[in-house]
Amino acid sequence: MASQRQIHVGGVPIGGGAPVAVQTMTKTETADLQATMAQIRRVAEAGADIVRCAVPRDEDVEALKTIVRESPIPIIADIHFNYTLALKAIDAGAHCIRLNPGNIGGPDKVALVAEKARAAGVPIRIGVNSGSLPRHLHALERENSVEALVAAAVEFVELMESLDFTDFKVSIKSTNVPNTIASNRLLSERIPYPLHLGITEAGTKWSGSLKSSVGLGTLLADGIGDTIRISLSTFHAEEEVKVAWEILKALQLRDRGPVLIACPTCGRLQFDMDTVVAEIERRLEAYADPIEVAVLGCAVNGIGEASHADFGITGAKNEGLIFSRGRALRKVPQEQLVDTLFAEIDKYVKAGKRVAVDAGEAAKGAAWLEAIEAENAGEMTPERLAAAEKAAAAAEAAAEARLDETVSPTAGRRFTRS
Repeated sequence: MASQRQIHVGGVPIGGGAPVAVQTMTKTETADLQATMAQIRRVAEAGADIVRCAVPRDEDVEALKTIVRESPIPIIADIHFNYTLALKAIDAGAHCIRLNPGNIGGPDKVALVAEKARAAGVPIRIGVNSGSLPRHLHALERENSVEALVAAAVEFVELMESLDFTDFKVSIKSTNVPNTIASNRLLSERIPYPLHLGITEAGTKWSGSLKSSVGLGTLLADGIGDTIRISLSTFHAEEEVKVAWEILKALQLRDRGPVLIACPTCGRLQFDMDTVVAEIERRLEAYADPIEVAVLGCAVNGIGEASHADFGITGAKNEGLIFSRGRALRKVPQEQLVDTLFAEIDKYVKAGKRVAVDAGEAAKGAAWLEAIEAENAGEMTPERLAAAEKAAAAAEAAAEARLDETVSPTAGRRFTRS
């Protein structure tokens, strides 16, 4: 279930029906002000709503003062073990404090942080990780790791409520994807507070992105989760942000920038689609509008599979077609496909999202596509398969409508009970 409560991290609403927020964490030494600010600006440009900075030393707290002042997005101070650093981070202006009550020094230390946070109007993120559960839950963790994670989170929630502090969100993270899914589902039924999602220590850009997509995508599709972070083993935090946005876009939870559709290729491919798709993906990064662009590897499937796309290309030997929303725009030589595609996109953006159609060029393109389809009339494409199924269903319905007693296979063999 979606969280009922809402908090604000800086100007970003979390929970209570607000859009799922994207966050990441800087990979730099926070005290290295120049490097940290450069990375914060990169992740903000990539679409991060919030960014977290590690604060393990007093030097980091000192840098935090400038970071908070200059950052284009809200800053969360990440605190472990030393509660005094949390107090100092609040004084430094952090928009939120992340702490794990299990390793911060006990309830009395949590109470001091909560008191100062309340006075400053600063929310807290309670973080529960599978690798740092309280000692009294270790036996339960060996028996049922999901119950142990949820028990730790509920205990921390009850602690915060006993301190009369409710301005917080909660996260349960594990390296185990099924455990993360199960524990967050269970926790969402037990507490009304916003949930932060993530697969902790997910792995490399490749494996970590897949694990995060499966885990977070499953929960988000269930309506669970209010803010997400993709944890990848990379020094480029903006890569985490890009993956997060692809997950949200795939689930149609948020829009940001173009959506690229590309066929998986097959033996019909007659041009270097790998290079073309990579170039199109790279060039699309310059566009802020949520334009949908499709790349089809051959003309056999026509443009029906991507008829919803704002723009697309479909290729054949030596030449290809630029199309828009199911209609041919123009036929061009293969080497001009990408440049012509972006020329059409630029015209579209400049004209206020209106597609410019040259009737003559569109007619030539449609004729070319028709000729290609005729050459491959024997191919059972998805469009032809759908048309055949539709025709068969219509014929069956018509036959059923014509049946009466005189053509019934049981005619003359009916009886009644007396």
